[in-house]
Amino acid sequence: MPFAEGKEEAGAKLFKTRCASCHTVEKGGPSKTGPNLHGLFGRKTGSVAGFNYSSANKNAGITWSEQTLFEYLENPKKYIPNTTMAFAGLKKDKDRNDLVTYLKKATA
Repeated sequence: MPFAEGKEEAGAKLFKTRCASCHTVEKGGPSKTGPNLHGLFGRKTGSVAGFNYSSANKNAGITWSEQTLFEYLENPKKYIPNTTMAFAGLKKDKDRNDLVTYLKKATA
């Protein structure tokens, strides 16, 4: 299924409950267990300076877009085998659409 615009407010809630323990979105925000996501769209996997990525993530060669992130968030370990990201994924298309919609604005 292709990405479709979701509800930003619902995506913000999902980020807070499912992602914020490991990631920040604001410019200049710190990396936590996962990298800061500011500037995510259009960026290659494994490219935040100073963050210790897995080899799988560094070598995946994926450029993050609405569609690639939508697909990745369903099952990160399937999309990038051997990634160290512990997140199991969001199975519902609606949830992924909402989260990607939020991230598109929050990380710009």
